[in-house]
Amino acid sequence: MESKSYMVQMNGNGMKIHKKRWNIRASEMSKNTLNPIRAIVDGMKLSPNPDKAMIALSIGDPTVFGNLPTDEKVLQAMKDAMDSHKYNGYAPSVGYQKSREAVANFYCSPEAPLEADDVILTSGCSQAIELAISVLCNPGNNILVPCPGFSLYKTLAVSLGIEIKHYNLLPEKSWEIDLQNLESLIDEKTACLVVNNPSNPCGSVYSKEHLQDILAVASRHCIPILADEIYGDMVFPEHTFYSMAPLTNDVPILSCGGLAKRWLVPGWRMGWILIHDRNQAFGQEIREGLVKLSQRILGACTIVQGALEAILNSTPQEFYQDTIGFLKSNSEICFSALSSIPGLNPVRPSGAMYLMVGIEMENFPEFENDVDFTEHLVTEQSVFCLPATAYPNGECGNPLYPNYFRIVVTVPEDMMVEACSRIREFCQLHYRPCNQESNDLDQ
Repeated sequence: MESKSYMVQMNGNGMKIHKKRWNIRASEMSKNTLNPIRAIVDGMKLSPNPDKAMIALSIGDPTVFGNLPTDEKVLQAMKDAMDSHKYNGYAPSVGYQKSREAVANFYCSPEAPLEADDVILTSGCSQAIELAISVLCNPGNNILVPCPGFSLYKTLAVSLGIEIKHYNLLPEKSWEIDLQNLESLIDEKTACLVVNNPSNPCGSVYSKEHLQDILAVASRHCIPILADEIYGDMVFPEHTFYSMAPLTNDVPILSCGGLAKRWLVPGWRMGWILIHDRNQAFGQEIREGLVKLSQRILGACTIVQGALEAILNSTPQEFYQDTIGFLKSNSEICFSALSSIPGLNPVRPSGAMYLMVGIEMENFPEFENDVDFTEHLVTEQSVFCLPATAYPNGECGNPLYPNYFRIVVTVPEDMMVEACSRIREFCQLHYRPCNQESNDLDQ
């Protein structure tokens, strides 16, 4: 707080008075907090074609278009919880015992047993990730995160004074982790390895063998894993989801999940951390740390907690199957359509809600990069896809694959077909094969 001096007269004598002035500054944490997606999108010049209805393929909220409602039994569970009048007060900051037992029972397996004490309920999976990073890392530590990957990892870590190191994913191998690159990044300050499976933004699903290879790296270096498994079991029929915890006997894992995606209720803000620690590597200290950190907001929504047991136990398999069937169908429509467009290289997804598309920028010389490409796609065709530049692409300023964009496949089928048609029209207008110039010169 600053002060300002001025003179006043009292009984004929001048006196110097100091008056304080308001000087309120934002905290360093707030200044260090940045969402890379918002930074890119807010800086884009988005002026849709007024003659074409906007189609947003950029929003990772499955409820936006109303075509993917949650199941009636899920809604009934919430109504019953509200009508009971039992869940209007505070719960323990880690969640009601009964609700934590329900989550433990739902995810328990012989290879990775769980009890209520192994579950922390959180305000969405985002808070679960925040608590996991906060309990494992100190300022000055670093964490390893996928590139491309969910931007929240960087937002949270940098805000907390934690360094981000990006390990590479390999699009030619369905976005598997480059294990050699991953291992080269580990040093004495590495506090955590983040593994996102199934993946946002890539839509990839890792095989059991690949997950075991990742676990072997973590085991060699004694690095705990934060497993972001919010899209767990959201995989297409020909693939299988393997949670990481049952695949290891020694690597401690904090598995983060929630209701948002699989149950199609992201606004209900119900997430959890599953503590897998069969070798007691975390010990009591990490558990106590999670409890203390959960007390900062006094826990997740109690109404949803009251409904949680019924939601987990009563949601019919047909609901999950119908959701996956729709996502699979839309993914195939999109992949098939874009695969036939010269200059685009979509990577076939295996699950989640996303599909990544590579742009052969050398064949679109009018555009500088993926941001420029997607900006003009909005301007001309009113189709908005998120450029991959919005996702953290490494620290060296020379990302491996900047020229991609992400498509969200939750839109209604007719909208997906129309969007792909517009993308085709856009590409046909701007596609210039890079060898065309040399051919013209030869002539």
